Amino acid sequence: MTDTAPAPSRRRENTRTRLLDAAAQMFAEEGIDASSVEAICERAGFTRGAFYSNFGSKEELFLALCQRSAETTLTTLRERIASLEADGLEPGTEVRNLVQQVLEIAAQDRLDVLLNAEIRTQALRNADFAVAYLALDRGLSENVSQLVRDVAEARGLRLRVSPEAATEMLLSMWVSATEYALIGGRDPRAAQPELAARLSHLMTLILE
Repeated sequence: MTDTAPAPSRRRENTRTRLLDAAAQMFAEEGIDASSVEAICERAGFTRGAFYSNFGSKEELFLALCQRSAETTLTTLRERIASLEADGLEPGTEVRNLVQQVLEIAAQDRLDVLLNAEIRTQALRNADFAVAYLALDRGLSENVSQLVRDVAEARGLRLRVSPEAATEMLLSMWVSATEYALIGGRDPRAAQPELAARLSHLMTLILE
């Protein structure tokens, strides 16, 4: 099939992507407040004119970055859940193995953890950012809750708490463990086995 998309549209999308990628690195490393539009443009290789033709402000770019992060995370989890369901969640499958499979797909590196921490920090300070963060959190929670339900059903087990409560505990542990690993000077990906062990242990407490 011939690509009929106008060249200007492709260039504009490429410009937006490069600005978002540069901003993600800047915000993760230095925070949104310390990251200037000029510095973002310099890292992306564009002028201020290119920036303002795509985003009205640094804050608007940050919200777009929040949205992109949410969409990427949710797409990854939905695809993984669909894959697990297609393969069949066997009753004898170890919970730890299931947790590890999900973590392998949704693993976060240093910049991921830093950026998500910055998003949460800004959500505490700014009402507009809080709305974006809560939307991201709701979508993530819904997908993880579905995975928890699927695991429980496949293993013929009941949950000791609601799927929503179970999800809140799992995600809270995920966030704290990855951030603690980074604070301790470790790559969050390297701490994955330890995180899988913690999450699987929590799952055994949640499932009857």
